[in-house]
Amino acid sequence: MTQRRAVGCVAAIVVLVASGALPVTAFALGPARAAAPVVMVDPGHDRLANLRTEPIGPGSSTRKIYDGGGTHGVVTGIREPDLTLAVSLRLRALLRRAGVRVVMTRTRTSGKSMGNVARARIANRAHAALFLRVHADGAASSDARGTHTLTPALRKGWTDDVYSESRRAALLVQSELVRALGFPDRGIQERSDYTGFNWADVPVILVELGFMTNPVEDRALATAAVRERAALGLCRGTLRFVGLPPARCVG
Repeated sequence: MTQRRAVGCVAAIVVLVASGALPVTAFALGPARAAAPVVMVDPGHDRLANLRTEPIGPGSSTRKIYDGGGTHGVVTGIREPDLTLAVSLRLRALLRRAGVRVVMTRTRTSGKSMGNVARARIANRAHAALFLRVHADGAASSDARGTHTLTPALRKGWTDDVYSESRRAALLVQSELVRALGFPDRGIQERSDYTGFNWADVPVILVELGFMTNPVEDRALATAAVRERAALGLCRGTLRFVGLPPARCVG
């Protein structure tokens, strides 16, 4: 909501309260609710891959599949959709306790994955302060390891409105996540080929917690303690981005 619209809404409510059309409590509760930032948490993938295709960006003739299904633990066999959901649900609890409103793309692993245009549109409709996509990585080599965060590359008409704030969010979240997990820091990477980035009208990042194809990180991410640390790191980075004290992230 723009500042002009917000001021207009407040003025209208004041008139209604003064005339007796609204109770005083309606006015008292409104600003507090409006002030809480909204964060969209998107646990990567779902139970089933979805091979339908969609445009990579608005007006593009280039198409990508909705969702390839994700990776799985090389030792544990845990599937990425289950890992990302477990971390995301814990993150939701931490953010809510910190005073953040949370919207999620899913709260269970049960069906065919939605497309990334749909994910972005949910974040857009929610006017999210941050669209946070939670994933884990995979590689051909089991030696690959570490945490990194992806952010939109700059493209006029697609990402120029969210580029700077997305990069700021990526830097803050990556810093806190690496500190929390202790995995190698693989840094920030800009991507121009992510549908969920190109359709987003709000700041958006995608975190890769670690490599499920690496035995060390796979075993670690299977434990409740490390998942808790991942959620705490994501929470702290998110709060720093939206201007709230990271110390509010408490278990």
